[in-house]
Amino acid sequence: MEKFDLGEDARLLGPIRKTGRGFWLFAGSMLAIGLWGLFAWSTQLRNGLSVTGLNVPVYWGLYITNFVFFIGISHAGTLISAILRLANAEWRRSITRAAEVITVLVLFFGMGCVILDLGRPDRVLNVLKHGNFTSPLLWDVCAVTAYLTASTIYLFLPLIPDIAILRDHMPERRWFYRILAIGWTGTARQQKILNRAIAGMAVIVIPIAVSVHTVVSWVFAMTVQPMWHSTIFGPYFVVGAIFSGIAAIIIAMAIIRKAYHLEEYLKQIHFSNLALLLLVFTLLWFYFTFAEFLTTYYGAEPTHMSVFLSKTEGKFAPLFWTMVVTCFVIPFTLLANSRTRNTVWGCVVASISIEIGMWLERLLIVVPSLSNPRLPLTATTYFPSWVEWSMFAAFVSIFMLLYGLFTKLFPVVSIWEIREGREHSVKEVTERVESYLPGGEDGHDA
Repeated sequence: MEKFDLGEDARLLGPIRKTGRGFWLFAGSMLAIGLWGLFAWSTQLRNGLSVTGLNVPVYWGLYITNFVFFIGISHAGTLISAILRLANAEWRRSITRAAEVITVLVLFFGMGCVILDLGRPDRVLNVLKHGNFTSPLLWDVCAVTAYLTASTIYLFLPLIPDIAILRDHMPERRWFYRILAIGWTGTARQQKILNRAIAGMAVIVIPIAVSVHTVVSWVFAMTVQPMWHSTIFGPYFVVGAIFSGIAAIIIAMAIIRKAYHLEEYLKQIHFSNLALLLLVFTLLWFYFTFAEFLTTYYGAEPTHMSVFLSKTEGKFAPLFWTMVVTCFVIPFTLLANSRTRNTVWGCVVASISIEIGMWLERLLIVVPSLSNPRLPLTATTYFPSWVEWSMFAAFVSIFMLLYGLFTKLFPVVSIWEIREGREHSVKEVTERVESYLPGGEDGHDA
């Protein structure tokens, strides 16, 4: 095969070819936090869940909150990328890989939160030995496993041509990239097969992604706990997942753009387009939240109202109103104004606010309902211990470290898709737009 001429896109190999002191400082600090989390976990393994703030009846706390939060962020890449690819949104080409990596990596940490909550890791084997298919917990395991498998394949397929480029341009790592390139030479037949496989996986992963967070919501909704037993939880969780997922993409893009000087590839238009999607989901999130609380208020069922009032005016009120401000007031104010929406900093501030608010939302779903059980029990207060906070910090840090390592092994912007866009897509988009207009090739006179 003739060596692929990178041309101006050679800069995309810069982060892979050269690693500066800043990256090693970043990696060292993230690893240190991860090792502290390992120490915290060893403390939990030695002493049991008594080192956490979990109690009766609050059996789920920070670990399950983080599980729902991480699984929600996982909707960032695969789902958004698949929808944009199927919709022929040409502006997707620079952002899809940065988004898809988030999905694959963060799913591991979502599943890890469940293992932490079990206390004993060996209990995971009970799912295989004594699985009960009437349990939503087993549905969750199956859905997340299917999503991880499909997302990994969907990430790897578009990577193959770029891995072949690395194989040909980085002789010192050729042994590594030759294995992963699986014989790619860039023939027309290979390209045709690859495009079909990517399109097929894009169709497959969308329903799987929607099913994952729907099933996560059913873990709560299939119980009779106050404010959990609700038919709205399925779509509510899916909207929330996409909401936090888009925000995660924007934050990741901004960091990559700044760290690797990719302003020519991750342009303002990419942030502005994602910001418009984020604005739509800001309004959808508010709609679903309003519908949930309005229904609970008018129903006035005593056990549900005790949870409702604990959120709106009780001990959880500061967290609840902070959630409303960070999930709706701040992002809506920034994103509805075109002057701030069309700036990188405006998109990033709105996204950070959303991530904070969506984490609080997950916490407010889990803890208040368990703190107000149907059966009369002694009132309890839950507050996470240092072990739980340490594990949360460790998961976030190791995720960031793994993401950074990915950018040092593979192009975070797809080289071959950018080249394809330059060579073919401009003409294709022009022809497609002309076909929509009166007098286009598909148009007919009245």
